[in-house]
Amino acid sequence: MPPKSGFSRTRNIDYDDDDAYDDDYYGEEEAEAETTADDKEQMRLGTIRVREALGEFEAGVGDSQIHEALWHYYYDVGKSVTYLKNQLGGVQPPRDAPAPKKEKAMSKFDQAASAAVQKAPIPAGTTPKKKRNPTANTEKLAQSVGNLTVDEPRVKSKNLNVVDEFEKSGMKRMANFVVVGHVDHGKSTLMGRLLYDLKVIDQRSIDKLRKEAENIGKSSFALAWVMDETSEERSRGITVDIATNYFQTDRTRFTILDAPGHKDFIPNMISGSSQADFPVLVIDASTNGFESGLKGQTKEHILIARSMGMQHIIVAVNKMDTIAWSKSRFDEISKRMTTFLTDASFLEKRITFIPLAGLTGENVVKKVDHPAADWYTGETLLEALERVDLPQRNLQKALRLSVADVFRGDMRSPLSISGRIESGTIQVGDVILALPANETATVKAIEIEDEPVDWAVAGQIPTLHLADIDPVHLRQGDIVCPVNAPVKLVKAFSSKLLAFEHVLPCPVEVFRSTLSSPGSVRTLSAKLNKFTGEVVKKRPRIIKPGEVARVVVVLERELPIEEGMRVVIRERGRTIGAGLMEHVA
Repeated sequence: MPPKSGFSRTRNIDYDDDDAYDDDYYGEEEAEAETTADDKEQMRLGTIRVREALGEFEAGVGDSQIHEALWHYYYDVGKSVTYLKNQLGGVQPPRDAPAPKKEKAMSKFDQAASAAVQKAPIPAGTTPKKKRNPTANTEKLAQSVGNLTVDEPRVKSKNLNVVDEFEKSGMKRMANFVVVGHVDHGKSTLMGRLLYDLKVIDQRSIDKLRKEAENIGKSSFALAWVMDETSEERSRGITVDIATNYFQTDRTRFTILDAPGHKDFIPNMISGSSQADFPVLVIDASTNGFESGLKGQTKEHILIARSMGMQHIIVAVNKMDTIAWSKSRFDEISKRMTTFLTDASFLEKRITFIPLAGLTGENVVKKVDHPAADWYTGETLLEALERVDLPQRNLQKALRLSVADVFRGDMRSPLSISGRIESGTIQVGDVILALPANETATVKAIEIEDEPVDWAVAGQIPTLHLADIDPVHLRQGDIVCPVNAPVKLVKAFSSKLLAFEHVLPCPVEVFRSTLSSPGSVRTLSAKLNKFTGEVVKKRPRIIKPGEVARVVVVLERELPIEEGMRVVIRERGRTIGAGLMEHVA
C-alpha cells in the first residue's frame, strides 16, 4: 500500500550470516547512480538546514562535506550535523560514518619551500610572535563540541490505549480480500468494473485509460488498467505485482488485493494471500477457459489461499456473457469446483458461486438484466462480499505485522513499510523490532488508505513511516513485533501439514509470507485424522494428497516463526503442502 508521492520500492536483499558489508562497494554504487530531480532538491534543502544547525561551525565546512554526510545518512539532518561537528572537533565519528578521506601527501617542492621559510632569518626590529599550539586549540574545540548536544526531534507517543480508542471509534468492519485465479481469466477487469460501478473511479479517468489502451490496440484493457498501473503490466497485459485499492459500503471498508495469475509470480500471490481475510476466485466460463485454468494456476491459488487459513471463498464465474448465460455451463463449473474446494478443506456452506460478466458489469454491483439469465435469482458480487463472515481480530495479543512492501521516500519519511497487522495494535512513537535482521526502529507516522492516523489495529494494512533504521535491514516478508515480545528465529519446526501433492522426505522451499528459506522435510512423524487430529499411523513412508501429517522440517536459514503461524511448502516450483506450526526449535 504505497504512499502516493515520492516513494519507490527498495531492492529486496537476500542476506546471509556470512554476507560481507563493503563500504567501498556501496560508495561506488551510490556515486554511479543517476541523481534525480527529487534527490537534487532534497540535497539543496538539506544543505540549507545543515548550515543553519551548524551555527558557529558552519564556516569550516564545505558543501561537498555536507553533501557526503546527507547522502550517507539518507538526508537525516540531525545525524549529518552530529557527524560534521564530530569531524571538526576531532571526536571519534559514529560507527556507520563514511570513511574520512586521506590527506594528500606534501610534495618534495612544498617540503623544500616550507623548510626555507622556517630557516629564514627574522628581520631586525621585528618582535617574534609566539608560536601557536594547534594541539591545544584542537583540544579546546573538542571540549566545546563535546559540551554541545544536538536536539534531534523525537517522536512522542501519546500512550493511547489503542483497544479503547478502537472501540470508541465506531469504525466500520474491515475486510481484505485477495483476487486469485489463472492468468487472463479477467481478475483485474472485474475489479476495475467493481470500482467504476461504485464510483470510486470516475468516467473521466476511464475515458483516459480507454484512450491509452486504444493507442496500443488493447481497448478492452481499460478497466484492467485501473488495477494494473505499471508500464510492464500494461504492455504485457498481465498483473505482475500485488495491486491495492479501496472502497467502502454503508457497513464495510474493503481493501482489494489483486494478485498475479501467472505461474512466474506465485511468490507475489503468496504475499497478497498473507494479507487477506478471504479469496475471490475468478474463473473464465468461456469454452475451454475453465479447463485451461484447472491445468494452470487455479488449483494452486486455491490451495495457497486455504493454506493461509482462509475459510470462506467466493467463486466469480466470469465471462458468462460469452456463453449466453448458459445455466448448464454454470452448474457444471460449480459442481466440479465444489468437489475440488471441499477436498481442499473448504466447507461447502462457506463456498459462494456468482455468475457475472466483468467487462459489462452484469451481476457485479447491479443485478443481471438479461432474458437468458432469468434462471439466476441469487446475490450480486457486492452482496456476497458484504455477507462474508470475517475472522475475529486479535487485538489483545502482541503485535505481529508481516511486511508486504518497503519504500524509500523523502527527507521527512526516508523509509516506510506496509503490511497487514495479524495481531495486536500499534501507535505513533512505538519502538518496534524487525526480524530476522533483529534491528529496532521508531514509528514516526502511520497512514491508512493514504490518510494520517494515530494508531492501527489487527486486520488493517497500514503504512508505517520509520526512523532510526537502515533500509538494508528491511525486506518483504519480514516480521515486525514489539521489542519485549519478539518472534523466535528458528531453523527447525514441527508442523501439522495438509498435503496437496505426494509428500516424502525431500528438499523443499519454505515460505512464511514472501520470506523464504531452502530446507528439507526431514521426518514424517505421523499420519493424522483430518478432522480429529488423532494419530492414524506412525512413521508413514509417504503422505498422499488430501492427507494430514505431522512432519519435521529443517531450514538452511533462520526464519521468524512461532506456534500458530502458517507456512507454504513448495518443491521445484509446485506447492505441495501447507503447514500449521505446532512446535519450533
